[in-house]
Amino acid sequence: MDKTSLNELFEEHLKAARCPSPGVVSGFFNRLLGFLFPEFSSEEFRSAKEFESYLESLKEEFFTILERRTDHDAGSDQKLTDELFSQLPDIRKALKLDIQAMFDGDPAARSNAEVVRSYPGFYALASYRIARVILERDLPLIARMITSHAHNRTGIDIHPGAQIGSYCCIDHGTGIVIGETTRVGDHVKIYQGVTLGALSVRKEDAAIKRHPTIEDYVVLYAGASILGGETVVGHHSVIGGNVWLTKSVPPHSRVYYRAQFVNLVDEDKDKVTL
Repeated sequence: MDKTSLNELFEEHLKAARCPSPGVVSGFFNRLLGFLFPEFSSEEFRSAKEFESYLESLKEEFFTILERRTDHDAGSDQKLTDELFSQLPDIRKALKLDIQAMFDGDPAARSNAEVVRSYPGFYALASYRIARVILERDLPLIARMITSHAHNRTGIDIHPGAQIGSYCCIDHGTGIVIGETTRVGDHVKIYQGVTLGALSVRKEDAAIKRHPTIEDYVVLYAGASILGGETVVGHHSVIGGNVWLTKSVPPHSRVYYRAQFVNLVDEDKDKVTL
């Protein structure tokens, strides 16, 4: 590398030094999640005082992350830190409902602890619910780094700007995409490969609602694609596997993909209809 290129790259490093790295942010998220759920934690605490000290260290860690932003202000960042940690009981309450939804919705689940320790749907929803609170404090980059980390780990891509109600069940999960302006109600179950996306990816549409609304008690089976900001799936509906939906459906709908029958002819056997 020549001297000019090296200097240019060094200047970029100087500018980026005030930005928290994805590795630092994801490490904080994992420790925070372990604090909220002992089944996920790699730490062992011998006393309540030690546990309280760990909480204070997490607060300091988050404040340090905020310190690395270009627009760092000590007073404002302390307030943001206090606001995030004051929301932890509500975040834990919401996630406990998600855990119960995944346990109730999956016959293979043997315990809530199994859901916490091993279910990608729990990890993705935990990243979303924590990132959502951070986003609401006008920290979009940190929020996106948390959900992006979960996407890399689970294959589940949830934008922190989406609105997801309580008792959400994500089963299997790989390939799920939930866009920024999606609204998901309560008691919704989502299987792998579901896309809640936009009909258009034009940049000028960034400020409008581009993604669908899923009302309460809806089941979205594997591979379903539900697109468009005006598309509403009414409550208590079931959207079958591989359905492509760009128009609203009323409550209690059942929408399924029906493949045409295909005739296969084997020269040595009778015709078989599938």
